[in-house]
Amino acid sequence: MRLPCSIFVSVSLFTAETTAALYLSSTYSSAGDQIWQGLTLLFTLVPSVLVQLTLTFIHRDLSRDRPLILLLHILQLGPIVRCLEAFCIYGSVGRVEEPYVSITRKKQMPRGGQSEEVERQVGQAEGKLFTHRAAFARTSVIQAFLGSAPQLTLQLYICVLQQGTCDTSISRTLMVISLLSIVYGALRCNILAIKLKYDDYEVDVRPMAYLCIFLWRSFEIATRVVVLVLFSSVLQLWILPVVLLNFLTFFLYPWILFWQSHSPFPENIEKTLTRVGTTIVLCLLTFLYAGINMFCWSAVQVKLNDPDLINKALNWYHMAVYYMLRFVENASLLLLWYIYKTDFYNFICAPLLVLQLLVAYTMAIFFMLVFFQFCHPCRRLFSSSMTQGLWNCSSLLCLMCNSASPHNRPIGKVALEPPSPTAYTQPVKDGAHDTTSDSTDDMPNDTTYDMLNDTVYDISDELGNKTAGGINGVISHSVSCKA
Repeated sequence: MRLPCSIFVSVSLFTAETTAALYLSSTYSSAGDQIWQGLTLLFTLVPSVLVQLTLTFIHRDLSRDRPLILLLHILQLGPIVRCLEAFCIYGSVGRVEEPYVSITRKKQMPRGGQSEEVERQVGQAEGKLFTHRAAFARTSVIQAFLGSAPQLTLQLYICVLQQGTCDTSISRTLMVISLLSIVYGALRCNILAIKLKYDDYEVDVRPMAYLCIFLWRSFEIATRVVVLVLFSSVLQLWILPVVLLNFLTFFLYPWILFWQSHSPFPENIEKTLTRVGTTIVLCLLTFLYAGINMFCWSAVQVKLNDPDLINKALNWYHMAVYYMLRFVENASLLLLWYIYKTDFYNFICAPLLVLQLLVAYTMAIFFMLVFFQFCHPCRRLFSSSMTQGLWNCSSLLCLMCNSASPHNRPIGKVALEPPSPTAYTQPVKDGAHDTTSDSTDDMPNDTTYDMLNDTVYDISDELGNKTAGGINGVISHSVSCKA
């Protein structure tokens, strides 16, 4: 059994950030900055309350007689108590023989086209420890994007506007801790997405994969925060529409897909929840999803019409569109900052800073590609390679641009003439394309991967052979079935 190091890291970041934020808010209070003090406390207490509620909800403490644990959660000490409880469980493993064990079956990564299924006994202590790890993985994401991300943006904005006014040492310490918390939360989100998608397999994440994810998320998140701060420092009123547009787009997107699917309202989240409670939980889930996508690509995609509320398909098209649009948005915000910057930024080289930020975001995309191409623990199970998927996305965009180009539209007399009646008739050659005479061995067994909807279409003809179909005959591409 592995040492619960991830739990210790999560609690350490949570405690350090909360302590630094409370101390910094006291310095703002003594300096008379009531607005900065209030915002600092807001971005500290709100995510802390959400973390306590998440831990209570996952461990089902409301239905158990544990008043002391509930009291500690009210006092915002729940993560510390849960961490101590997890280490006590880890220390007690092997000392007492457990009367009941459960058997789990996991598939190993396929080697040579074959995948073996391995059975393993899981005791009660290990099951409890697994619950603790799962709970802290989710609270790390909540703390990162609903607390640390806005906290980092706020403190960097204050330091840009009021250099020397606040306590720079504790402010820089808080910003460093917040950045580490965000990157760690994004890393846990990536690992959580992998384990949810490949739940039937024994997933082993190697150190190089952790390193690639850490570098990918560090460049992506740091660049995004700096761009937002620079833009808001010169165009304070325009930052609100930018943030609201981003947030509402990702908040409403899962609900729009849910309404279009005409699926029934999810009722299997928790038996004790009413319809109002279920709606609140779903709104909080999409709120968190929007907060993640505000700063980086969310590895866990919300799908409300799925029983697990998670879209387990890996969509290269959505990822490519997200990063292209985000790169264009960051470049546009930097351009506006460069045009409207004041004399306050004369001490820095503005063109060099813009270039550095664009290169940093490009480096984030580079490490993301390296991760999916070489370091992903389940890359052998991909239905299509990342290079092929991105190439098809580029081909699709080029096709859309060419179809919208006026040079490709028929003009003049040719466009007005009706087609010839003989254009729809083709001479039939005897036996040239007689499908009934073809053997079934000549027909390849293909499946079609839809990049837009992550669905697979199998269209059977009259002989029972499968042929690949697509969206309007253009968007989809065929991927040969592999064992």
